[in-house]
Amino acid sequence: VDYDAVRKEIVAAMASYDDKKGDGTSIGGTLIRLGWHASGTYCCTSKTGGSNGATMRFDPEASWGANAGLNIARDFLEPIKAKYPGISYADLWTLASIVAIEEMGGPKIPWRPGRTDSDKPTTVPDGRLPAADMGSSKATSKHIRDIFYRMGFNDQEIVALLGAHAVGRCHTTASGYWGPWTYAESTFSNEYFRLLLEEKWREKKTHEGRPWKGPLQYETADGKLMMLPADLCMVQDPKFREYAEIYAKDEEKFFNDFTKVYSRLMELGVDFKCPHAKKGLLGLGFWGL
Repeated sequence: VDYDAVRKEIVAAMASYDDKKGDGTSIGGTLIRLGWHASGTYCCTSKTGGSNGATMRFDPEASWGANAGLNIARDFLEPIKAKYPGISYADLWTLASIVAIEEMGGPKIPWRPGRTDSDKPTTVPDGRLPAADMGSSKATSKHIRDIFYRMGFNDQEIVALLGAHAVGRCHTTASGYWGPWTYAESTFSNEYFRLLLEEKWREKKTHEGRPWKGPLQYETADGKLMMLPADLCMVQDPKFREYAEIYAKDEEKFFNDFTKVYSRLMELGVDFKCPHAKKGLLGLGFWGL
């Protein structure tokens, strides 16, 4: 597989898709979420889940509430998969995720091929991906730690990963929530942290002049930006806040830490001890190195 060619196809397809929409949004945020959710089912204790297998192609995983709307990203990548049938879905999804980050101004994420596709549905239970709200800040912070510690990440890495909320937005038709996290939702930056710390977040009560009937979320005074209860844990929890403050002040530090942890996330559950992966690593090198 010519992975450089696949990369160029992803870039071109993103540009075409975004231009056609013409509303300042990008498919990039959804591609990031696809790679994230395909990888984030991993358990470091049982060694199950992860990006290997691309089992989101099948139910029940495709229909999990946390994966609502990701059919858009999967369908978006189908023409590229058809053109390059040698690439696995698992490699394509994770590659598209890191390409999207770079194309939106983010860091170059190390990536290597070698994931394989399963022909069977996942055997891991629903509930391994993080929820936006567990009823209280304390309970939500505990939930976030339970989810990410299960994958093998620590508090600093959790905060770095949440920084990906700098791009994209929530849709009522998918998660039930509404709105972008930043004013530049197609630009990868440390704005998520700066806004978390500097804005005064209030509970959303109305939407477009009508009472808000969606789940609990928070918004800025102008109602244009949103934060989930889980986002606010990044400033309400003292340990999380420590890292959020660092990243708000130092984008280079955020990019460096995000690069390391996101590369690890994309490789959860993958055994690269195969000739295909070794050839990809030695011949192509890691993307961005």
